[in-house]
Amino acid sequence: MNNSPAAGSPRLSHRQRIQWLRLIRTDNVGPATFRDLINRFGSAETALEMLPELMISGGARRLSRIPSADDAEAELEAASAYGARFVAIGEPDYPPFLRRMDHAPPLLAVKGNPAVFQLPPIGIVGARNASLAGIKMARNLAVELGRDGYSIVSGLARGIDRAAHEGSLPTGTVAVLAGGLDHPYPPENIGLYEEIFGGAGAVVSEMPFGWEPRARDFPRRNRIVAGMVLGLVVVEAAKRSGSLISARLAGEMGRLVFAVPGSPLDPRAAGTNGLLKDGAILVTEARDITEQIAPLIGQPLPPPVQFEEPPDFSATPPPKDDDRQRLIEALGPVPCGIDELIRHTGLHPAQVFMILLELDLAGRLERHAGGCVSLISPDS
Repeated sequence: MNNSPAAGSPRLSHRQRIQWLRLIRTDNVGPATFRDLINRFGSAETALEMLPELMISGGARRLSRIPSADDAEAELEAASAYGARFVAIGEPDYPPFLRRMDHAPPLLAVKGNPAVFQLPPIGIVGARNASLAGIKMARNLAVELGRDGYSIVSGLARGIDRAAHEGSLPTGTVAVLAGGLDHPYPPENIGLYEEIFGGAGAVVSEMPFGWEPRARDFPRRNRIVAGMVLGLVVVEAAKRSGSLISARLAGEMGRLVFAVPGSPLDPRAAGTNGLLKDGAILVTEARDITEQIAPLIGQPLPPPVQFEEPPDFSATPPPKDDDRQRLIEALGPVPCGIDELIRHTGLHPAQVFMILLELDLAGRLERHAGGCVSLISPDS
């Protein structure tokens, strides 16, 4: 699957979009597994046909439900009725910097003005229980960056996120949701949410329509925020906060990380001050950001750490039960690299990729940063 299409790339047909949606909505199929399935079988339609066999080979206790074409059609219709659409990673309206992220969502629900994705994007995130000074700082940064031609990306949360969206409403802002587009959170930001997609901005989500956000969905949202931008600014953040997760992810993806310093006596500044100690770029005004970001505009991002493309399996015998057992015995709860597994087991790379794909679809594999994998305990 090509993650860097030209602007004139062809769009999916309706049938292809249905099959893509069915595949990504299947349990245990995330962006990484989706990519591997497409690369291995050539199309979502063929991959869907192979899923039951792959799940059984991976030792699944029960087969995951595969959404029907009617299920996918219903979700597409729900999106259309809501004024939204699903954009595929190879299509021109897909956010360009997100496309370069390791394991980007293959389909993204979008509502609003797609022109905002063509502006150089900067993320602004921070504490939900922000101070008045933090809120003022976030709003002022968003206003000035917007005037300079940048879009502002954030997560629609209370506090800093809200201030960043409000400051950039006239110039272009993008809200990333943890739930479905029809379930914005928190409820008090619904009015702001509607202003975003009704004006110069857009709202996006990788989650299904009708999906109520859960606690574990917010790190996924944070990952998309980090992946969509050239740089991420943290205005206020405690030592343990989702904003620090976003900052770490942004750094791993090769994005610039900025932080606004705060009082050592304010717990809401402990995380941002820690980022500065770790090398984040200090911000006291918008120029501190634009001086670092401007030279990057039009330049390719550093490539993220990612899996190599699964090798061609056509000339290699499929894995046998003994091969599967050998690889499973080599795996454990501690993440290890795929290259290490290949060297240790002596199996052909294509066989290793196939076994890992089977385990993933069976719900027995966990993927980690840097292309590492581990085995999920049966008792988990």
